[in-house]
Amino acid sequence: MKKNGLLLVNLGSPATPTTADVKHYLNVFLSDRNVVTMPPALWQPILKGFVLPMRSWRSATFYRDIWTEEGSPLIVYTARLTKRVQDLLPDWDVRMAMTYEQPSIQETLTAMLNAGEEVTVLPLFPHFTQSTTQSIIDQVHAVDPTIPVIDRFADEPEYLQLLADHIQAAWQRKKYDRLLITYHGIPTAMVKHGDPYQEETERTTARLRQLLDIPDEQIKMAYQSKFGPMPWLKPYLRNTLMQEAQLGNRNVLLAVPSFVTDCLETLEEDGVQNYQVFRSSGGQELNLVPALNDQPAFARFIANLAQKRGGQA
Repeated sequence: MKKNGLLLVNLGSPATPTTADVKHYLNVFLSDRNVVTMPPALWQPILKGFVLPMRSWRSATFYRDIWTEEGSPLIVYTARLTKRVQDLLPDWDVRMAMTYEQPSIQETLTAMLNAGEEVTVLPLFPHFTQSTTQSIIDQVHAVDPTIPVIDRFADEPEYLQLLADHIQAAWQRKKYDRLLITYHGIPTAMVKHGDPYQEETERTTARLRQLLDIPDEQIKMAYQSKFGPMPWLKPYLRNTLMQEAQLGNRNVLLAVPSFVTDCLETLEEDGVQNYQVFRSSGGQELNLVPALNDQPAFARFIANLAQKRGGQA
């Protein structure tokens, strides 16, 4: 009988917060056709000539701000989560891989298959979108198109309750004027071409409104992390924060359901840049609900999901 294998996949991170390594990471990431759909003949000269030279050093400073003694927070938390899930599934082989950089999906999957395992892949993205989950599926199927991928889990009742309890606990620690539920944005063109991401995130927000003991009028939804000149899903978080401050809502709690591990977008973009925007607009306190990271309850959910849907995705 084959041993069960579970591969948890997250986005990835530069190897170090140096400009050279960040440039390499961004080059791989932004060359993915699922991330930037512009024809390569048009996009690559822009990427190589303008984006990488201008963005790499700046992003490297942001990565240095969040880097820990153990390394990139995204990698560290994913590794801790993987260990917790492994402890809960002692008869399985649980490993992690990254869409970009190391450890790679191809090498890790190949090693698991060579060990004779029945592997299930679980992207650590609650909602499906072309720019994250589809890239993982493409890499997995390049190794073996029969490997099952659990391509989303945001509608799972156990996950939604876990998320609601996590947000509620943070809400009750202080008196807040507003809860902003923010998701990583995607270009609106992807949605027009059939990407289900907007519909899925709106469904998550609607379900959280039902589960949270917070007045409905105090909850708003937004999208963050816009990149490039093309329109992305709105409302933009940065604009929303400025509006909230101007409306007199000076104490705001930010929840980020699309990020299961804290990373550059939560720690630096939200914790520093968006905080500064909020304060400069008249806001007082902008607190972030931490990602679920390696919480025991989240690890238990992942283990249960793998057992329930492994081999059936």
